[in-house]
Amino acid sequence: MSLSSFIDVLSAWPSLLNGLVMTIVITAVASFLGVCLGTLCAWGSLKARKFLRIIIRCYVEFTRNTPFLGQIFFIFFGLPTLGLKMNSLTAAIVAMTFNLTAYACEIIRAGIEATPRGQFEASDALGLKPVQTFFLVVIPPAFQRVWPAMTSQLVIILLASALCSQISVAELSYVANVIASRTFRNFEAYIVVTILYLFLAIFFRKLLVWVGHQFVFGHFGTVGQR
Repeated sequence: MSLSSFIDVLSAWPSLLNGLVMTIVITAVASFLGVCLGTLCAWGSLKARKFLRIIIRCYVEFTRNTPFLGQIFFIFFGLPTLGLKMNSLTAAIVAMTFNLTAYACEIIRAGIEATPRGQFEASDALGLKPVQTFFLVVIPPAFQRVWPAMTSQLVIILLASALCSQISVAELSYVANVIASRTFRNFEAYIVVTILYLFLAIFFRKLLVWVGHQFVFGHFGTVGQR
């Protein structure tokens, strides 16, 4: 290992940049969809009919107790046998969303369950509809309680996106494999990509903390007090 070895790897910076952008894109899309769907599942797991609550519980338990890589393979290789074909990028986003939704559901459900019963009674007294109660009374304080846990989970899904390289999604890990095979600088390639993941994860966490201060504890907090 020498400086020239790292130069060989860094000379492929356009590919590294493309891989970085792909990692950011699939993480951003999956994070948005996963949190939104997780919120709906959390509400459904508490307020829906018993049959739907059972389905949600089975989905959550299945997802949390099976490997993420297995879920990726099932979606990319298994679903086409059922007639649901998709390209690798779509499959990666679906798999990441599928996985994150289950974890987000449990995180948000814990926040909802911690909502004081008096807030629901006050909503009924004010004549608020269930949807209004959910978005104006329940969600704001629930997100405030669980945002640190949600932040950690979103960083985890960012790092887990590396597994999408197994279905040829051109994200950072896939690019590292390509560079290593072309330059025979395996160690150096993975060191560079690991450092990129480190800085990306730190930046993503700080971004989520900022989002929390600006919207979750700021805007949501204001809405929750109305």
